[in-house]
Amino acid sequence: MDKEKYYVSLGTQEISRLKAFNNEDFVIYATPEEVIELRELFDEMYDADRGAFWRAHVPIREYHNDEVNDDFDDGLINVLQVLYRLGDDQTREHIASMGVLENPDD
Repeated sequence: MDKEKYYVSLGTQEISRLKAFNNEDFVIYATPEEVIELRELFDEMYDADRGAFWRAHVPIREYHNDEVNDDFDDGLINVLQVLYRLGDDQTREHIASMGVLENPDD
């Protein structure tokens, strides 16, 4: 199946075939199935972020000892791994420069 070009915004979790406004944080080439995989990872991040919002209202709970925040962080790493795998050269260079993926080419 042929891959199509998509523009991805990490902040808004937008995946679009059209370049508009600030949605071109990352450029990827993906099949429809790969876009679904990425969307599911974004959805998991969103759910974890909502949980972290509610956890933030419990002042005795420490951030560094909280499963919901760990879930969000893990989700972000998973998204970045997929973006790296599907990304164009500029996307791959940008993600590698972040230093958050241990072995991005694995």
